[in-house]
Amino acid sequence: MTPQLQSVASDSPGQIKFGTDGWRAIIAEDFTFANARLVANAIARYVIRSEDARKGVIIGYDHRFASDTVAAAVADVITASGTPVWLTDKPCPTPAVSLLVRQRHAAGGIVITASHNPYRWNGIKYKASYGSSALPSIVAQIEQELDVATHRVVPPLPSRKDLLHTLDPRAPYLDALEKLVDWHRLRKTNFRFVSDPMHGSSAGLLRELFTRNNIHCDEIRGTHDPRFGGAHPEPIEPHVQPLRDAVLAGKYDAGFCADGDGDRIGAIDRDGSFLSPHQLFALLVWHLAGTRNLPGDIAKTFSVTKLIDRIAAKFGRTLHEVPIGFKYICELMLERNILAGGEESGGFGTSLYLPERDATVSALFLAELMAWHGKSLGQLLAALRSEFGEYHYGRVDIDVQSAQKQKAIALFSAPSFTHILEWPVTRRENMDGIKVYLGDIGWVMVRASGTERLLRVYSETSRRETTNQVLAAVTHLIHQL
Repeated sequence: MTPQLQSVASDSPGQIKFGTDGWRAIIAEDFTFANARLVANAIARYVIRSEDARKGVIIGYDHRFASDTVAAAVADVITASGTPVWLTDKPCPTPAVSLLVRQRHAAGGIVITASHNPYRWNGIKYKASYGSSALPSIVAQIEQELDVATHRVVPPLPSRKDLLHTLDPRAPYLDALEKLVDWHRLRKTNFRFVSDPMHGSSAGLLRELFTRNNIHCDEIRGTHDPRFGGAHPEPIEPHVQPLRDAVLAGKYDAGFCADGDGDRIGAIDRDGSFLSPHQLFALLVWHLAGTRNLPGDIAKTFSVTKLIDRIAAKFGRTLHEVPIGFKYICELMLERNILAGGEESGGFGTSLYLPERDATVSALFLAELMAWHGKSLGQLLAALRSEFGEYHYGRVDIDVQSAQKQKAIALFSAPSFTHILEWPVTRRENMDGIKVYLGDIGWVMVRASGTERLLRVYSETSRRETTNQVLAAVTHLIHQL
């Protein structure tokens, strides 16, 4: 018999909105236990109606304030529906939950995390039965169930402790990752690395993999700190400064950092230079499609560098461009052989592993690339520039009101918008946001964030000074709206 599907009253149901990868909100404002239970109930309803609920749900959590307690509350809601739950016995990165879902053939996975958002935020990610971000069609079904659960209040059912189990998420995760790279080649180089999990849930993992294979790796910011040391757990500047300091002070060959839930990567070269996500993705594509000559197409989101287009063409790979959000890359990876897929925020996936982003996997492949050529990340980037030319990318996030977002999109879409400074607008694309091309110098794009009250402005040109000029000009225009 199908168990009764409960509904739970919410403190502020109107505030629950799924973005590019789950729901996020500010703790104690919209991210409350009541709202977390409401989202869990919607997921339970979806699993029972659309998946094989008997296979159970994996639940994990990150290092944020009360994430473990919220995970337990969510587990209570899921078991109350008659669905078994395997709750991790410690914090773990999001991709570890995705891997467990795939390995155990579970009905789905839930991670209590707000990813790279500041410490005041928390959220819920849902991972589908194939081990990655929920496809847009699945998100739509969960949102429909959320609407029903919000408006049809039924007394909550008691949790089923007999359906609640625990598991260690880290051992199977490390065992799977250890099989991905050529450790013998890495050992021969004697490279020294430093890992920076930014106080997030990937703490200890990269260091463990390197150390057990006799490769030197130290770690900074590996302690459990719900405030992330006062910085945002996002692997971009300026938040990577402690890693830069560690690389230079310790004379490491490279430093790798991961965001709060371990699915996005950043890196520092031995000379202290920060490598942007676009540069890292270019290096990964160059390595997997070129150096290793592995089969498969390449996928990227709408805001990613055009350098990927040229590398894909160089190696005869079909390039797929999709809207922003890794779920769209995941959808492609489920349909065809996508060797590598990447997004502008530093999330990369490969067919060698899962249709999922993973900072630790990306770090392993970048280290293998260095070992393959015996060169630093900076030297490898110089080789890319020599072959493919200069690509200088920048992004500015502007805190705006809803009306300003709409006006900015309308401005960039209008045929009357014909120039930015002295550069003519020669064509437009509107896959996700509005991208305008400025003659042959490059492009600029505006897009509203799916999870925050921000308007993002992206630009890429052949000169750093030009990119900065374009970003400054567009930012000024938006502030005038």
